[in-house]
Amino acid sequence: MKKKTLSFAIIFALIMLPVWLQAQTKNDPGSIVLTVLVPEGIDGFPDAAKIVLSNKLTQIAVANGVSAFEGYGRFFITAVPSIVTRDIVPGPPQQIAQNMDITFYIADYFDQKIFASTSISCKGVGTNENKAYIDAIKNVSPNSPKLNELVEKGKQKIIEYYESQCDNIIKKAKSLAGQKGFEEAIYLLTSIPEAVPDCFTKALAETQIIYQKYIDYLCEVNFAKARSAWAAEQNSDGAHKAGEFLSYIYPDAGCYGEANKLYLEIKSKVLDDWKFVMKIYQDGVDLESQRISAWRDVGIAFGENQQPETNHINWIVR
Repeated sequence: MKKKTLSFAIIFALIMLPVWLQAQTKNDPGSIVLTVLVPEGIDGFPDAAKIVLSNKLTQIAVANGVSAFEGYGRFFITAVPSIVTRDIVPGPPQQIAQNMDITFYIADYFDQKIFASTSISCKGVGTNENKAYIDAIKNVSPNSPKLNELVEKGKQKIIEYYESQCDNIIKKAKSLAGQKGFEEAIYLLTSIPEAVPDCFTKALAETQIIYQKYIDYLCEVNFAKARSAWAAEQNSDGAHKAGEFLSYIYPDAGCYGEANKLYLEIKSKVLDDWKFVMKIYQDGVDLESQRISAWRDVGIAFGENQQPETNHINWIVR
């Protein structure tokens, strides 16, 4: 049966959904991506209000044509609230009225550079300070002209960054791959948005090469470990240990055929005691979706492992 195939460019574009992962956007998956970051260490800022602020930052990004996610990324959107006045309004019930200035930023986490900032004045009223904070944040309109200008300026700065640093990013990715830092290399390349078309095309071609090296490397390492585990214990225990290593081998990898032979050998000896099944690609669309998932996992895993323990960004308000 003839297999249905998609062009590599289409596959790659879909694969990049994750690295822009968990994104909430009304745009295509190739749009600019901002990490939503709520700073820590703001005096008197309640935890419940932080959740509302995170949601508001996502709304602002999406409303202005940017993808937003709570993950690991170089460029981020954040906000720092400050109380201008606080008044007690007699009841019943007694309420707190707060006039606030919330300063929004788009910045580069690694280089500690602010790309754009703007301040929005708002007022919140509630039966306690927590509710007053939440009410004030909710009153900020994501479609505010100031916030639109903030995002547009931030987007342009990010595009300029990739345009100026494209060759350096690809060079670094190649260097990382040469040192077997495949996951970070793929992450760097797939972070380049389609909004920078020339750089995106270069990165696409290089990612294909590096990803193949990555799965070939994984195959060699894990096949050797699986073979050693099985040679040491040719029983159910050995089969389970070997299966752990075989699970990291992708169907497109160079040594997949040899690994599959080992799998069949083990299966023939342990019979039904071994429930493990080698990764396979099926015909048609499912084949492509499985390849997409395999690429996606690389970016997701690296990003999740790089999450900072805290969101202290004191430098942003110096």
